Amino acid sequence: MQLFYNNTLTKSSTEIKFSREESKHIAKVLRKKEGDALHITNGKGHFFIAKITFSNPSQCHATIDSVETQSKKPYQLHLAVAPTKMNDRYEWFLEKATEIGIDQITPIFCDHSERKVIKAERFERILQSAMKQSLQAYLPRLNPAISLSDFLEKNNTDTLFIAHCEETQKQSIKDVLLPKTNITILIGPEGDFSPKEIQTALSKGYKPVTLGNTRLRTETAAIVAAHSVAFINS
Repeated sequence: MQLFYNNTLTKSSTEIKFSREESKHIAKVLRKKEGDALHITNGKGHFFIAKITFSNPSQCHATIDSVETQSKKPYQLHLAVAPTKMNDRYEWFLEKATEIGIDQITPIFCDHSERKVIKAERFERILQSAMKQSLQAYLPRLNPAISLSDFLEKNNTDTLFIAHCEETQKQSIKDVLLPKTNITILIGPEGDFSPKEIQTALSKGYKPVTLGNTRLRTETAAIVAAHSVAFINS
């Protein structure tokens, strides 16, 4: 099933006009014609089935025939992950985490971060594409990039974890995760969090965890964390 995304749709919408780019895809690539059905999500929990009323590579119109609401997950996952030195690795994380199930992503700049600039618009497109590919109705929220120190100052009522590589006392994430809870997990850069950052996080209520017996890349650690939370809730 081909799923389209349009964040302007609401549960009461009756029609939709597609952008020139989407219209070209519908009319020329998919070869859809008047009367054909399209599946659309607004990224806010709703699936729409629409019938094409006008098919043209420059402009396609459709009327909404039905709306279905996708149930929310029994948990919320927020990953705060340092941008990787190679941008494509972070993009891979965004794609796979969306497929697995994630609600919020915050890029965090740390003491050892080598990348201090992100491409938010590109990241947003990757999230949208992954949501459509995995047939989900909720688009993960990409928060503005922020320094770890500022992130730690935010009031956060989630269950809080920090995954780091320091040789200190830590628990396995599989032993501390509980189902149906809201969770925030910090994942550091290639050079890991600094000792000062770890201590600050601990003072803010973050619990230190390990994600396994091997040293993981930033993007791999983030995927392991996302899957661990999804698995405990499956």
